[in-house]
Amino acid sequence: MDAQQFLAEFGHIANAPGGVARLRELVLQLAIQGKLVGSPEVVRSSSDLLHRVRRARAQLVADKKLPREKPYPNVSVDEGVVRGARHWRWAYFGEVWHLLSGRDLGPTQYNESRTGIPYITGASNIENGVIAVNRWTPEPVVISTTGDLLITCKGTIGKTAFNNIGAVHIARQIMAIRGFSDELDSQFLKIWLDGFVDELIKKSKSMIPGFSRDDLIFATYPIFPLEEQTRIVAKVSELMALCDRLEKQQQDRRKLQNGLRQSTLQALAGAESPHELQESWQRLQGTFGHLFSEPADVKTLRASVLDLALVGYLSQRMPDDESVDAFLGRTRDAKALRLASGELKRKVGAATDVVQLDVDIPAHWSKATLEELFQFIDYRGKTPTKTESGVVLVTAKNVRPGRLDREPVEYISESSYAEWMTRGFPKKGDLLFTTEAPLGNVALIEEPPTFALAQRVINLQPFADLNTRCAMYFMLSPRFQSLLDKNSSGMTAKGIKAAKLKQLEIPVPPVAEQARIVSRVEQLMRICDRFEKELLDGNKAAERLAIASTAELAGVAIEQLEEAAVKAPQTDLIAPLRLGTLPGVKDQAPLATLLARQQGEMSARDLWQRFGGEIDAFYAQLKTEVAHGWITEPTVAEVRTKTAETAGG
Repeated sequence: MDAQQFLAEFGHIANAPGGVARLRELVLQLAIQGKLVGSPEVVRSSSDLLHRVRRARAQLVADKKLPREKPYPNVSVDEGVVRGARHWRWAYFGEVWHLLSGRDLGPTQYNESRTGIPYITGASNIENGVIAVNRWTPEPVVISTTGDLLITCKGTIGKTAFNNIGAVHIARQIMAIRGFSDELDSQFLKIWLDGFVDELIKKSKSMIPGFSRDDLIFATYPIFPLEEQTRIVAKVSELMALCDRLEKQQQDRRKLQNGLRQSTLQALAGAESPHELQESWQRLQGTFGHLFSEPADVKTLRASVLDLALVGYLSQRMPDDESVDAFLGRTRDAKALRLASGELKRKVGAATDVVQLDVDIPAHWSKATLEELFQFIDYRGKTPTKTESGVVLVTAKNVRPGRLDREPVEYISESSYAEWMTRGFPKKGDLLFTTEAPLGNVALIEEPPTFALAQRVINLQPFADLNTRCAMYFMLSPRFQSLLDKNSSGMTAKGIKAAKLKQLEIPVPPVAEQARIVSRVEQLMRICDRFEKELLDGNKAAERLAIASTAELAGVAIEQLEEAAVKAPQTDLIAPLRLGTLPGVKDQAPLATLLARQQGEMSARDLWQRFGGEIDAFYAQLKTEVAHGWITEPTVAEVRTKTAETAGG
């Protein structure tokens, strides 16, 4: 690798999205290809070194310290595999390194009271190369000793750490690696594994992602003199330290940028006149490139637009506008008619301790409770049994901020629909509001609806000619969302009771002004869309340039690097998990409990997301609950290989 070439391409890589991570990958790839340091002046024989390592292994077998295995065939490196320096030789990994596969213990075999030796179960015990111990066992079976390199092989793949704490028992999610000879540097082994992990991930195609013992044993490993291994380790350490410094500088710059953007947006929100607002907006547009660097940054700008709309900064009073009192009068009359007809029942009681929105609004506006503006139509009790086809059921998952999503698609039968929708039917122009999981998503029904509503979704039907799109924008504003949080309850899943929600107030402008607010909000949102697209396109171009630069420096195909950038296992966990025997109240069965709440069946991925823990902890818990019969044995065959598009999302 030419130093001038590296320096010329360095900025393209470092400043691209994920640039520092790509630099780290580049360092690893160059290291394991022998391109990071020059060849030694005196080249010792790599073939002799390989012979000595094989002889050391054979002696251990002869001494019965290792089991006898079938002889390894000669290494045949595929044309697509990047080879190292000319004086390097290649061997199968299992010929030169001893690999120990872990074994799981039963619940009665380990403890948290420090009795026995540490029990390392998976990736949750390894963080930044450091081993954390939270379980012990007096009955170890597979023991790793000091100096072994541990690698996670199930769940989260490829985490590595040296065992520097002594004898530990390793579970099935862990493998331990130790050498047959001190002529191979274990620090270089770690570098090689970190650079090889993408290949292992590609081989992970099962419901529980993981690579097999053979995947590593039959990998080709480079053999070359120890002093050269040591030099590569030193150079990698030096370059990784530089990457750490660069990453810290980028983080510091990002913090400064976030602070500047926040102060600019606060000035925008604090404008006291339309003229001042216009000046603040022009100032923001003029400095956009300095304030925003990621598409996600534009989210804060969108939020500011909604807050500005809520307090009346995006519209002006017009002389011909009907007064807000006239609109509220029509709303009261329409509500009275529904009460008189029996279509709407009278309020039974009111909630207490309601926190209201504390904002200043224009003098010609008013405030009204949601109960004064909308009829609340919700559906209580157990949701009807899902069917393969029939009437679409809209659940809280379908109600996203400002829109209704088609996915996931669920159905109930026509007969269930007629029995379920007895409290009223949604209409075009109504709002759908989620009361829990997630709280506060609001979507407008823009087409004549032909669907049923599940629990936790309230249909807000206006009594009069309220512009519900304007009301939706108000309710999606950060200030109103914060108000919802203050009035919610629940530890894990925040929710708000309908009685409290009804009493929350929102600002109410005159009807004509509501339409102007909608027009202005959507105009500014289109500007935000344009900003976001510019950032997205720019970042994509930068990323492509970084990939091309990295490919040229590393001497590999661009397609290989693009595939390597996807660190997630290339499979989807789509096997359905079904409830088995219902656990007792005192049983530690959080997954079965979640399944019971979801009618006894969920995909593995959905259950993991609801579980909320690390994927390794999820798999460990799943295995325990399957063993107890609380969850039926999952169907391993139901695994879908991701497409490139799916893997990227």
